[in-house]
Amino acid sequence: MGLLDGLRVLDLTMWRPGPYATQLLAQLGADVIKVEPPGGEPMRMFRSHFDLLNQHKRSVELDLKDAEGRARCLELAEGAEVFVEGFRPGVADRLGVGHEVVRALNPRLVYCSISGYGAEGPLAMVPGHDINYRAYAAAMTEDAVSPDADELPVADMSAATMAAFAITAGVLKARAGGVGDRIDLGMADVLANWVGTVPTAKQRTGAGPVAGYGVYPTKDGHKITLGVVSEERLWAASCEALGLGEFAGVPFLERLGRVRELDEAIAGVIGGLTREEALERLNAAGAPVAPVLSRDEMIDLDHFRMRGVVEGSPVRTVDHPPLAPGVIAELDEHRGQGWLT
Repeated sequence: MGLLDGLRVLDLTMWRPGPYATQLLAQLGADVIKVEPPGGEPMRMFRSHFDLLNQHKRSVELDLKDAEGRARCLELAEGAEVFVEGFRPGVADRLGVGHEVVRALNPRLVYCSISGYGAEGPLAMVPGHDINYRAYAAAMTEDAVSPDADELPVADMSAATMAAFAITAGVLKARAGGVGDRIDLGMADVLANWVGTVPTAKQRTGAGPVAGYGVYPTKDGHKITLGVVSEERLWAASCEALGLGEFAGVPFLERLGRVRELDEAIAGVIGGLTREEALERLNAAGAPVAPVLSRDEMIDLDHFRMRGVVEGSPVRTVDHPPLAPGVIAELDEHRGQGWLT
């Protein structure tokens, strides 16, 4: 039994943000019914993507433009605790499954809408995808370039995670008081909130924010990262490991005024080492170091393999563990099924 065992989730979402949000819930035990349009969710054409986001869900195929399909969807909504949709603002209303209609049938329901810019506001009706949301939210650097196909879709994944959190909070409130809520979640909103928590730099140094905090190329074409901030111990350990003992005793406030000088010294030493040599030295000294890994290297890393987080759940619990990777429902495999009792 998972932490969310017995939670009934009706999922009308497609592509990435909504399906990942509901999979997070499913991995913790929620009963998720995925409502797919005629022919199935378009992402089914890309099974390497679809299968990673739609485990532990049941599938029903419903045409919401048809009275019978819409009626069946509303019937399922009456027995659910959570309803998730990812249409552009106004589309769910036009299909007859908007939050006012659905919550009138089931006042305890937590109705979550996930869209690019939220249901209201000057940008609400503007179409977009991950790169657009990052751009509006100032979540791209000034020298940003077009992303590669395998770049992490930060807006999609952050919004999905925030949706799962908000849904769980809404369910707690609904179970306690008998009244649900409507969650209006914009993907750009989440990133704007995150960016707003980071103060703007007063000046650019050409290096990291402080010496010893940044990305450093190695002589074999790889890169490593160092994560020293204000800690004197970590700074000293990094310096000693790199043969820069003359800088080991420089206090933090002085380092702030010598960022470029000190960072260039660090980069110079690391640039003369292979990645493995740099990692061996810095790890042995207890420095905050990590290699910049490719996706394949990350998947093969013993740490993540042992914790089972890549193909499984990122949440680990002791008494109510998440479900292991599971089967993917075929389109409409669960036609006629209602909620499990």
